[in-house]
Amino acid sequence: MKLRDQRSLLQAIRPFGMDTITLAGPLEAKLEAMQQVGFSQVMLKANDLVGHPQGWQAAVKAVRASGLRGTGFQVLRDFEGLSGHLHQYKVDIAKTMLEMCAALGCDVLLACSSTSTHASQDLDHIARDLRKLAMLALPFGIRIAYEGLSWGRTVNEFTTSWDVVCRADCPNLGIGIDSFHILAAKTPLDAMDDLDASKIFLVQLSDFMWQETRTFEERMATARTFRVFPGEGVHTGQLVQMVLKLDALGYAGDYSFEVFNDDYVQMPLPMVSERARRSALWLAEDVLRRSVPLPNQLKLRT
Repeated sequence: MKLRDQRSLLQAIRPFGMDTITLAGPLEAKLEAMQQVGFSQVMLKANDLVGHPQGWQAAVKAVRASGLRGTGFQVLRDFEGLSGHLHQYKVDIAKTMLEMCAALGCDVLLACSSTSTHASQDLDHIARDLRKLAMLALPFGIRIAYEGLSWGRTVNEFTTSWDVVCRADCPNLGIGIDSFHILAAKTPLDAMDDLDASKIFLVQLSDFMWQETRTFEERMATARTFRVFPGEGVHTGQLVQMVLKLDALGYAGDYSFEVFNDDYVQMPLPMVSERARRSALWLAEDVLRRSVPLPNQLKLRT
């Protein structure tokens, strides 16, 4: 790799971060691996905190000491559409998640669409519950990014999650875009033209190695074990189109690499983080073309 300027490198990949679950090992080692390749932000999961040997408060201290900014905190599951004691149980869980999210200094909590057979399929009911969640998040200064899982019972495409968010009509409730779910569900990318960029609170990027996932079960298995970084899979053209569409809409927020891969967690941390950096540079320079070359110097290439 030829670097024309280290500051240019850091500026190019600034919008991009990585999910800590992509890397195997202690939290502190993961954070260091991300720093060493130039990332300035990290997507954190509840397991990063509660799985820390010294407790979740120690994990919070480690993240804050690293200097990495938290892209967001994930993930609140199966919150919406429940009633009675099940609803109250999930409200209690949400309050705990919001407390941890705030302790980390993250301003986005990701909530994914329900897969529960106990949940209502009424979109107005779902919207009411998400509005309640957003109201719980307001005192913390946290925004809720609602993501449609491609195997969600009722909401399994971003078009439906956007419908629900519009029904809820709450300033700190928006959507989370995950390229895997869009590719797996084969949602037409032209539907992104209907989105309001100011209500896209998080974009997560990944690819996979086969053309289609025919069942919810296959989508789930692929999502949890065999995603790859953008530029490594077979949907590169669609990913490029997706990122360019988001840019044209005016999206200027964060991108996180949501790459769950059983092979990667068996690889050394520096090797995986280097793959992530290559992907970030490709997206920044070749796709978004956001890095400005210095006069009479070579463009950065990997």
